[in-house]
Amino acid sequence: MLPIKVPNKILVIAMPYLGDVLLATPLFHSLKRAFPNAQLDVLVFRNCAVMLEGNPDINRVITTPNRPTHTEKWLLFKQIFRRYDLAMAIQTGDRPFFYTLFASPIRVNVVPPKKSTGWWKRFFAYRWTEFDNDNTHTVLQNLKLLDLLNIPPYFLVIPPRSNNIQQLQNRFAFLLDTAPYVVIHPLPQWTYKRWTLDAWQETAEYLNNLGFKLVLSGGPIQEEIDYVANLASKLPDGVVNLAGQVTIAELTHIIAQARLFIGPDTGITHLAAATGIPVIALFGPTNPVKWSPWPNGYQHNKNPFERVGTQQVNNVFLVQGEGDCVPCHQEGCDRNRLSRSECLDDLLPEKIKAIALSILQSEAQA
Repeated sequence: MLPIKVPNKILVIAMPYLGDVLLATPLFHSLKRAFPNAQLDVLVFRNCAVMLEGNPDINRVITTPNRPTHTEKWLLFKQIFRRYDLAMAIQTGDRPFFYTLFASPIRVNVVPPKKSTGWWKRFFAYRWTEFDNDNTHTVLQNLKLLDLLNIPPYFLVIPPRSNNIQQLQNRFAFLLDTAPYVVIHPLPQWTYKRWTLDAWQETAEYLNNLGFKLVLSGGPIQEEIDYVANLASKLPDGVVNLAGQVTIAELTHIIAQARLFIGPDTGITHLAAATGIPVIALFGPTNPVKWSPWPNGYQHNKNPFERVGTQQVNNVFLVQGEGDCVPCHQEGCDRNRLSRSECLDDLLPEKIKAIALSILQSEAQA
């Protein structure tokens, strides 16, 4: 293996979703620990830059649209062309691969398996590791790139940080109150990852009856705003609806002060796990070996969760949907992202309520 000089400028390409970007932060942190004097830049899709707000390991966040125009492609090309001593990509897609090709003569890539489309990319990488879609957690997959550089891994997922805490407290008085609250994030992006509205309502009412203030979160997309508003309208007075009202970094601060977070298989649930508070994550068709939230404080170079079963590791309680087919690794029962998943539709609120009660009672006794 040819040696690599200590780089002065590093570019990491991290796409395409919020959760992917967050789960790449252990890689960024490890690189910065290994090369503290190097400039570390990260290239992400424009809508994902919020996940890196306030990250102390990153010098510059470069963004590109999901579907850039020819002009935008040219401007990005000029920004990165041969500007770096080392370029890395955590995904196997064509765009990340070509970005590394443009950015640096020294490229370290995750490449597709040998007998799949794109196998040829390994011949253009200075060093490479093969993508494992079934048996390696995403955090560990990213950290495999460090093995190619003989760099020790650090397993710390770093959530975004806001500088507007005082303004946030002025906007939301409950943050200054001593009353305990729980955060519920009910809606993932895709239908096949969704729990039922009735189940969310029953769970939220139960937590409210236990004496906890309810805080509902959701993104700025109109569908999420409408869904969360509908759920809030079915709940007792005093519910705080944050949908579309806070940034990702501000939401991180709010979640970090909560007694409990409950959410589906989505990027915000990964974020909640990184804050260290107890998290109940609802999983259906998705493989938890690959995509479970990374438990706070988990420092092992092995997958935190098994493929099947409701499990707890550190602060993360992963609850799997019902059925012998779980996890099927498919996008819903009709094999598309807009279809329902029976394993989640059949997941009873009683199961979530029992786990939540156990967590909250344990906290009260601590």
